[in-house]
Amino acid sequence: MLSEFDLIQHYFAHHSPADSHLVLGVGDDCALIQPTAGMQTAISTDMLVSGRHFFPDADPRMLGHKCLAVNLSDLAAMGARPMGFSLALALPEANADWLYSFSQGLLALADQHQCRLIGGDTTKGPLNICITVFGEIPPGQALRRDAACVGDDIWVSGTLGDARLALAGYWQELKLDADIHQQAALRMHMPTPRVALGLSLRGIAHAALDISDGLTGDLGHILKRSGVGASLWVDALPAGPMLQQQDPELRRRFCLTGGDDYELCFTASADQREQVLAAAQASQTPVTRIGQIEAQPGLRLFDAQQQPLQLHLQSFDHFSTP
Repeated sequence: MLSEFDLIQHYFAHHSPADSHLVLGVGDDCALIQPTAGMQTAISTDMLVSGRHFFPDADPRMLGHKCLAVNLSDLAAMGARPMGFSLALALPEANADWLYSFSQGLLALADQHQCRLIGGDTTKGPLNICITVFGEIPPGQALRRDAACVGDDIWVSGTLGDARLALAGYWQELKLDADIHQQAALRMHMPTPRVALGLSLRGIAHAALDISDGLTGDLGHILKRSGVGASLWVDALPAGPMLQQQDPELRRRFCLTGGDDYELCFTASADQREQVLAAAQASQTPVTRIGQIEAQPGLRLFDAQQQPLQLHLQSFDHFSTP
């Protein structure tokens, strides 16, 4: 059986191209990072718990991808460039096949974003994955939640709701065609962190965050922190390709409250629309304008005819959602 240190060396002592930030990586008591002169460090931590954030029998390669993707998405939401990450991993057993697939999915995405694994810890216990990611950003350019301004456009990247559609299939809330469920499940298990878009929005967007727990709930964080309200054009929301094939009311609900999208929701001045679209093109990421920031507190929902909608919505919450 592999020891803890054999496990780390065999699966996670990854050798990728040299990184000027990394002075000392895996194998010592601490990693050493050399920050770029004049830059601020962005740090984010996410914990994924088996049975709560992913199914116990989740494909390990996809799980490796996702657990890093959700952290990179936080850096994207701040407009930060990835530098490195640490991994704390609790395992019921040191299963070689599982570890190989998990590390392959994890490190492939890390290489894609030049984000080195620099350290961490392993132990025996219920399956639990905790990643802390480090990025950097020039002072004053972070896309913060408290910076939305009255009159700003509200934008969202990519599409919404397919991950929630997949979950509905798993939970048997809906009976889905097998191909539709499979395609939606890819969106759930393999999210795309919008790092390139976040970097391109520096100096353009005001406030931003990533959509992990549902659009209305996450946008509410921007509204609260910025002391503003908003109108949201529900029928303008870009439903995922699988969700587009479903009932209109279901599309609305899953676009508004579905979690696990990991798209960016951000605000920018109306006179910056051309710059936003240029940033989207430069990062090869589609964006859609979905509403407007207003002085009146609260979130107001409107349909395609600008008629108000009264919808009973609840986004994901770790302590109240089953």
